[in-house]
Amino acid sequence: MNTPDRPATHSPLHHRERTASARPGGQRASAFRSMHHGEMLILPNAWDAMSARVFEDAGCRAVATTSAGVSWSLGYPDGERVPWSEFLAATRRMARCLSVPLTVDCESGFSSTPAELGERVREIIGAGAAGINLEDSQDHRTHTLLPLESAVERVEAARIAADREGVPIVVNARTDFYLQAASGRPVSFTDVIQRCRAYLAVGADCVYPIGLADIHLIRQLTAELRAPVNITGRPGSPTLPELRTAGVARVSTAVGPALLTAGVLMDAIVRLKETGSCEHFASPFTYPRMQQMFAGLTGDAPSEGNE
Repeated sequence: MNTPDRPATHSPLHHRERTASARPGGQRASAFRSMHHGEMLILPNAWDAMSARVFEDAGCRAVATTSAGVSWSLGYPDGERVPWSEFLAATRRMARCLSVPLTVDCESGFSSTPAELGERVREIIGAGAAGINLEDSQDHRTHTLLPLESAVERVEAARIAADREGVPIVVNARTDFYLQAASGRPVSFTDVIQRCRAYLAVGADCVYPIGLADIHLIRQLTAELRAPVNITGRPGSPTLPELRTAGVARVSTAVGPALLTAGVLMDAIVRLKETGSCEHFASPFTYPRMQQMFAGLTGDAPSEGNE
């Protein structure tokens, strides 16, 4: 990926010179930034400490969160309905359990002003985030986009707040144009490019046109932006080899794994009731294996129990 031939308030991720401070999180943030070069990053989205640990144990180089999964796991619907204090605590738990970088889906930032957003970014960095997702819509039902100027101000506020903390988190600016398309609204590719370029110009390190699945448009987007692009991997999406060839920097799974887990649980309990057999709960994970994954984080010896 090459640097766009355009003036920018902030240069793209791989040319921005930031030195990670001695503050906790600086090294993980720097490591996460480097993952946006070379081999395409596969980024699974966790919703609690257990799912995060499973993804790391599977060999993932970094872990993301899914706002929907986190909200549901805490007993709230998606859409910034979860209290910020609970969202922050959940982030802290996941970050504590990982030895790889954690990037956090912050939805629209849990804030109404750029200044408030900056404070949220400071707090999420303190909770252990190496990166954030920031959406440019604030209505989860209609996905109505914020005015471009307002959305740009919020991306810039996030970047400034991170810089002040001295932790070079990756700001992944999400644009919701293609979520609007689901309701029949036409999408202008020119407008998508304009938004992405505007976000990159004020400090976004990666852009995320969520819902975009047309491999030809994805290829065109990466060619025109020449900056890191995040694409969602879900049923119906292009394959990883196709996305790699198209120049995509990272592929995230979004809410897919959380929904898959819910489906597996539902299927297992329904089959138990129908057949009377507990064989449907067979799993590659055992109690000792899961205990070992967490005991190593505290220095405790794993329990030999089975409950």
